[in-house]
Amino acid sequence: MPSLKDLKNRIGSVKNTRKITKAMQMVAAAKLRRAQEAAEAARPYADRMNAVIAGLAASVGGSDGAPRLLAGTGADKVHLLVVMTSERGLCGGFNTTIVRLVRAKAAELLAAGKTVKILTVGKKGREQLRRDLGEYFVGHVDMAEVKRVGYANAQDIAREIFARFEAGEFDVATIFFNRFQSVISQIPTAQQIIPAQPGEAAGATALYDYEPSEEAILADLLPRGVATQIFTALLENGASEQGARMSAMDNATRNAGDMINRLTIQYNRSRQAAITKELIEIISGAEAL
Repeated sequence: MPSLKDLKNRIGSVKNTRKITKAMQMVAAAKLRRAQEAAEAARPYADRMNAVIAGLAASVGGSDGAPRLLAGTGADKVHLLVVMTSERGLCGGFNTTIVRLVRAKAAELLAAGKTVKILTVGKKGREQLRRDLGEYFVGHVDMAEVKRVGYANAQDIAREIFARFEAGEFDVATIFFNRFQSVISQIPTAQQIIPAQPGEAAGATALYDYEPSEEAILADLLPRGVATQIFTALLENGASEQGARMSAMDNATRNAGDMINRLTIQYNRSRQAAITKELIEIISGAEAL
């Protein structure tokens, strides 16, 4: 049974931990608001960009002049998995849900005889994947020094992916991230970016004439569209990370409070038992005299 001093030290330690988790919860709440506003503001632009590209892609179709980012390599052998996770921990299951989705996709591809390559963005996902999928790592993007995600960061990632695609290192590229839904709900998402999958056309593409040509405009827009998808994923991930951290720190603060209550009760009972024991010894000694 722990002594009174041990119990008192432990109560003090848990109280200090609760102060830290409470402070982290408040910081995450402040960052969440900005991150959520950024993610929500980027969605309409990304949707509109996707609609424009979808219209052009529907017109170009499977013609010989279709850009390579849209047509692909004509093969489906080598898959590049771009895993976007956080640089810091203490955010609950945020990274674990993304890693679980990546593991499932990698296992599916390997079982089908495909070749898997993994490009990590953020060290926490890399740490979790290193043990069982480390042999498939081909690169890493360090975001530790990035205080606020900008479009330039997405362009850097996109340029690396484009360079690998032009070098013939892969046929299909898919990004993995968490789409923000609410503080307690983040949706793990896998989105193919190469070959581009712009979705359904708006249906009004026949009303427009394009200069110089649909193929030329599409060739210019596709790299921007991929970079926009990556930027949107980074923003969604940022909001999801702060939401998950806020929720995790709130739970940690509550658990610390419950532990302090239990330890305080145990301390009071032990103290009362020690006092009762001393009184019994005093009374017994007095009666012996």
